[in-house]
Parts: sequence; structure tokens; C-alpha cells
Amino acid sequence: MNKGFASDNNSGIHPAILKGIENANQGHVKGYGDDPYTQKAIQRFKEKFGEETEVFFVFNGTGANVLGLTTVTQSFNSIICAETAHIEEDECGAPEKFSGCKLLPVEPENGKLTPESVKHHLKGFDFEHHSQPKVISISQVTEMGTVYQPDEIKALANLAHSNNMLLHMDGARIANAAVALDMDFKSFTKDCGVDVLSFGGTKNGMMMGEAVLFFTPELTVNTKYIRKQSMQLYSKMRFVGAQFLAYFDNDLWKETATHANKMAKLLEAEVSKIPEIKITQQVEANGVFAQVPKKIIAPLQEHFFFYPWNEFKGEVRWMTSFDTTETEIYEFVQLIKNLLHTNSK
Repeated sequence: MNKGFASDNNSGIHPAILKGIENANQGHVKGYGDDPYTQKAIQRFKEKFGEETEVFFVFNGTGANVLGLTTVTQSFNSIICAETAHIEEDECGAPEKFSGCKLLPVEPENGKLTPESVKHHLKGFDFEHHSQPKVISISQVTEMGTVYQPDEIKALANLAHSNNMLLHMDGARIANAAVALDMDFKSFTKDCGVDVLSFGGTKNGMMMGEAVLFFTPELTVNTKYIRKQSMQLYSKMRFVGAQFLAYFDNDLWKETATHANKMAKLLEAEVSKIPEIKITQQVEANGVFAQVPKKIIAPLQEHFFFYPWNEFKGEVRWMTSFDTTETEIYEFVQLIKNLLHTNSK
């Protein structure tokens, strides 16, 4: 299959990550995380976020969100999120099934929640007929490719905490956000009041495995049982730990995310020169949203696959990855021009 712009999930594994897996594939070690690779990787997270941080590795992003949210809620609680959020749109109801919580979607502004937009859901506290709001969940990077600024995160955290609630961050593309903000991870998560963080690496060069971070240890009394019950406890966990060790070594995460973000800006710059193409969202990380003449979408997808975002408007999403090349960008843009020219005759 030719490379495309459908998703950073479609990219392969970074060679350094594969090498890390290979290096860990020696002999026998204890399973279920009681191995030196996992323990060293956990310590790396503690170095970045603080010694009191509790770290739980899982298979995938949905598992990370489910574990994080289920740990801090009960079935009578509700979770406020953007209507475009992954937990609302793309996880097949898994957060609701496993947590039992009601999701309360909010129409986002440029992909983001704001204190004003969520306040109408902050009601019914201590009223037994109403689900009890417990968590505000945000995505960083957002599903629309935008990046929350630290002050925006702090405002949501303050609102949550003032109502005895928690702030959860889905960080599937957290490395892309860190590069866009030019900040270390802790500065726009824990330091801004985030309580629970899903820390992703799969979209940025890893093979599989994510981490769930809790910044208040008291929240994690039952997390290990929930992880096992929700089928997210990996027996050969050393191969997740080994990936994160390689991911953090020499700031590989930053190198891969920087490249992906750079390719998105190049794609934005090149397609912006085409009058028939309209960029619909700010390009702040590794996603480009654009309105494209509908007649060329299918022919484009035959050569460089991508997904429609809003089929009614002809809006599409183009994602760049750690292995996207400048040549592919220029070939894609030239194909757009050729198709537009052909269809104009």
C-alpha cells in the first residue's frame, strides 16, 4: 500500500523502537510488569512528571482512556467531553460500557472545550435523580488538530476542581502538542492541573502500548484490578516498557513529532497556494483539515488514501507522520493540481 495521509496510526514502527524491542527479546524475565524494562520505563515517567506519579501500561489508547476514567468514577457519574472527542466518537461506547458513566458531549470551539461551554452541564450536584458530573475530559492534540494552551488547561482544571471534579487528558498525540508548545510534558499537564493523563506513543512511532498516569496516588487504589478486569494487563509487558525506553532515549519522541508537525505545515503551505482548496482549521500539530472539491476526493484517495471528515461540506483530514517525506507532500499537491485541471476541462 502506498503511503497516505489517513492517520498517523497507519505509519510503521520507528527503527529505534524496533531495536528496543529486539534488545528486550533476550532470555526470560518476570511477566505482568515485574521486569527491569517496565520498571525502568516507569521510573523514566516519574523523572518527567514527579516521583508521586503512578504509571500503568496498557495495550492501546481506548484502553488508556477507559482505565483512566473508570478508575476515578462510579457508574452514577458523568463525564463532560467535546462532541468530537475520541471517547465520544471513536471508541464504540467503551468508556460508557466499562465505567457505566454518562458522557455529556459539548460542541467545541476549534476543537476545544472552554469553561463557558461546559458550565451548563455543571448541575444536579447532590441530586439523586441526576448523574453526578465528575470528570472534564479534553484531548491534546484535539481531534481538530488544535492545541490547548497552558492557560486554557488551567482554566478547565480550576473549574473542575472548584466543583470537586477531575480533569482528564487524552494525550494520544501529546508529543505533537509538546513540540507545538515548545514545552516539556509536565508543564502543560500536571503543572496545569491535569489529574489523569493518557500518554500515547503509538501515533508517533511506537508499535503498541500506552501509559496511564495518575498524579494523585490516592486515586489508584483499585486501578490494577480494573486494568486486569478490562483485559489491559499485558503478560509480556517488557515489550511495552522497552518501547518507551527507546522513545525517551535521546528525545526520540521529539524528533519524530517535530518531523510530523513540520510536514503538516509544509502540506498546509503548499495546498494554500491552490485557490480551490480551503484550510478549515488552524494547523498547529500534524493534522490538516481542508475543504476540497468533492469531485476530486475519490481520485485522490486512490493514490494517497485519507478520510473524509465532513462529507456534506467536502471537508477532509490529512494526517502526517514521523515517516512522511517532503517528496510525498509535493507529489500529493501536484496530483491535486492535475485532477483539478483535468476536471476543469
